[in-house]
Amino acid sequence: MIKVTGLRKTFTSHKKEPGLMGSVKALVKREAVLKEALKSVNLEIQQGEIVGLIGANGAGKTTLVKILAGIVHPTSGDATVLGFRPWERDNNYRKQMCLIMGQKNQVWWDLPALDSFLLLKEIYQIDDARYKYNLAFLAETLMVQDQLKTQVRKLSLGERMKIELMAALLHDPKVIFLDEPTIGLDISAQKAVRNFMKTYQREKRPITILTSHYMEDIKELCPRIVIIKEGSFVYDGSLSDVQKMLGDEKVLSVTTEEKTFKVHVPRAELSVKTQEILSSNNVIDLNIQDPSIEDIIESIMRFGVGHS
Repeated sequence: MIKVTGLRKTFTSHKKEPGLMGSVKALVKREAVLKEALKSVNLEIQQGEIVGLIGANGAGKTTLVKILAGIVHPTSGDATVLGFRPWERDNNYRKQMCLIMGQKNQVWWDLPALDSFLLLKEIYQIDDARYKYNLAFLAETLMVQDQLKTQVRKLSLGERMKIELMAALLHDPKVIFLDEPTIGLDISAQKAVRNFMKTYQREKRPITILTSHYMEDIKELCPRIVIIKEGSFVYDGSLSDVQKMLGDEKVLSVTTEEKTFKVHVPRAELSVKTQEILSSNNVIDLNIQDPSIEDIIESIMRFGVGHS
């Protein structure tokens, strides 16, 4: 289980002033700026759950993941993962978790994937039988049997991501942190990664935290989501309940000669708002729809729960 209680993280940076005089001033006196990346957040995740962590850039998603993976120390509060405090970096914890970051590599580009896997086998002290079984299972599920003896640098981006997943999962981690795992991949490769994670989650039942800007990743993989805004959780609940939150609204998609925009309108005000838009804009097209999950999550990230 993951349990987070009152977790807080602040970073100190230095204020930068523009221009030459700003650079000169910085040599003499640098003004410190305190940024709260996490503001006393609480979270519990049970074994077998996969949770989607959603938020804008700089909201605190990666900071939380890095704390739980043991890379960053919190400023205050507490967190335990499988009974360990991650930042203490106990080897018994590190053997049971993995962190997969879409823009970071852990296999060696100049070597075939199999050579990197053999090194990881020794690092994680995986016995021969378990290694052979996991290698065969992962290669077959990801459909990369023919790429294992090829230099990693010669593989496509999608194939490299699959190899990275294999490398991270060879030791059967009980906790998986997926930070933007499909970033930069084409639609076909994204779908392949999502299908694999569905199968893996069903078979192995790890605790998984997924951060992604692609809503298809969240909708396909995460029954539960946590929305984070400026370091605070503004929603923690089921994805299926999200759509009910703004069930009394309609979305007007408006295209004028100057721009395209969307407006959330309570059903009772729909007629009045539509007439107002038509009379005050050079409208080319107007479409009335129920709010999508993307629309609702964007609204929660902007205004919080309960906005209308």
